Amino acid sequence: MTAHQITHIVMLLLSTLMLSACATHINEPEQTLDLPDTEYEVRRDVPFSPEDWPEVLYADLYLPTATGHSPAVLMVHGGGWERRSRDDMTWVAEALASQGFAVMNIDYRFAPDHTFPAQLHDLQVAMTWLREHAKALSVDTDAIGGLGFSSGAHLVSLMAVVASSGHELNEPHGGPETALAAVVAGGLPADLEAFDSGPLIRQFLGGTQKEKPETYQDASPIAHVTPQTPPFFLFHGGVDNLVPLEQAKRFRARLADHEIPNQLYIMHLRGHITSFLTSGKAIDKGAVFLGQHLQ
Repeated sequence: MTAHQITHIVMLLLSTLMLSACATHINEPEQTLDLPDTEYEVRRDVPFSPEDWPEVLYADLYLPTATGHSPAVLMVHGGGWERRSRDDMTWVAEALASQGFAVMNIDYRFAPDHTFPAQLHDLQVAMTWLREHAKALSVDTDAIGGLGFSSGAHLVSLMAVVASSGHELNEPHGGPETALAAVVAGGLPADLEAFDSGPLIRQFLGGTQKEKPETYQDASPIAHVTPQTPPFFLFHGGVDNLVPLEQAKRFRARLADHEIPNQLYIMHLRGHITSFLTSGKAIDKGAVFLGQHLQ
C-alpha cells in the first residue's frame, strides 16, 4: 500500500468520525428503547392502488417472521415529487424490519404529469390498503407510523397532520383510517410558502404561489398542526441548501406550541443529499422513537 493510499484511507476515517460525532439531538430522552433483532421476509412489487386508479402503484413489504402482530411503518421515498423510486429506501426498510417493524415501502405518482393532491391520495389509499390487509400481514392497526425523506417526508407528514385536523384534504380518500401514530421525517419541506415558487414546487402544485396561494398553504404540513397531531422525530442536515434547516426548526416550534412530543436531530456537516446518505444513526434514533410511540 502506497503512502498516498494510506493518507486517503486515514482521511476517509477521520471524515466518518467527524460526521458521526457532529450532531445535536434536541429533546432526546434520557432512556432509550432496546429493539430486538428480528428476522423478516420480503414481498416485492405488491400492487396496492384501487383497480380504477390512474396508475398502478406498487409496494415492497417487509414482514417480521416473529409471532404476534407487529407495529408497522408506511415508508415514502424522496425525489422532488418528480423522480427516484422506492429502491432508495430499501436499506432503511431493511433496518426497520430487522428491528421488528413491518414496513410498506411505496410508489406514488410523479409531477408534472400528476399534480397535488394526487400524491397525497396515493398515500391515503396505501394506508387504506395496509389497514384492510393488516390481519393477513399480522400488523397492529393501532401502531402504524410513517417515515419519509425530502418530498417523501413532506407527503407522509402532510397525511399525518391532515388526518388529525379534519381538513377537506381528507376527501375523498383520507380521514381517520389514514391517521399515523408517529412520524419520522428527514429533510422535511414543512412550509411550501417559504420557497418562493421554485421550479420543483411549481410543477408539483401546478402553478406559482401568486396563482395558487391557497394550494401552497394547504400543501404545507406546518399549516395543519393541531393538538391532535401525532409525535414527530425530525432529522435534518445543518448545511442543507435545498431545504434549509429553518424548515425543521419552525416545524418543531409549531409542534411544541401545541405540546406535541417531538425530537430534532441536526446533522451539522451535512447538506440535503448527504443527510440521507449518511443518516444511519438518525434512522436508528428514529426507530427508537417509533418504538416508543407505537407500543
